[in-house]
Amino acid sequence: MKPRLSKKRNTAMTLFEVGVCIAIVMILLMFVLPMLENSHRRVSKLGCVNNLKQIGLAYRIWEGDNGDINPMGISVTTGGSMEMVATGDVVQTFMVMSNELSTPKILVCPEDKTRSSAINFDALANSNISYFVGLDATNDLNPQRILSGDANFELAGVPVKSGLRSFWTNDPVTWSATRHAGAGNIGFADASVEATDSSRLRDLLQQTGLATNRFAIP
Repeated sequence: MKPRLSKKRNTAMTLFEVGVCIAIVMILLMFVLPMLENSHRRVSKLGCVNNLKQIGLAYRIWEGDNGDINPMGISVTTGGSMEMVATGDVVQTFMVMSNELSTPKILVCPEDKTRSSAINFDALANSNISYFVGLDATNDLNPQRILSGDANFELAGVPVKSGLRSFWTNDPVTWSATRHAGAGNIGFADASVEATDSSRLRDLLQQTGLATNRFAIP
């Protein structure tokens, strides 16, 4: 029996049809990629807020075991970080709370691309910390005092360097664009956390009841 020959032709796509398909894919990508990027930002933002909540809880647990005072209010000689943090050192404060923090990974903001997590607390350095320490939140009696938060500050458009920094209530402090699309998160003495823009950041500095707010910046 002779094989039956099909009368159908095998046709390939024309260049015009290929071009149309590519154009459709490109248009779809223009819509999908921003959605994926926004989704990633939301996840990173939530991760940072969660880190600061865990840090705030670690402070509350630590102070509960140390006369209701945070490490910044207790001398190094008795297990705190008072003298060290007064020089701008943030490492000592987190070191003394290592048991309460459990892991140094929570000290790095997911959007902070300049720092990486320490392998353990013995190896902890400024390069492994994204968050500042508020020197004036030595206890939770003043819940509006600022305890911690993102350290991506700018003052009059200039990035704030590491060390001890005092912000007056009328200082033109803003968030830099290096994290959270120019925003940041603030942790308070009562362990609550608030996501803020630059305007809200300045409001919070004024609401602490202090003439200056002292932060140790990593």
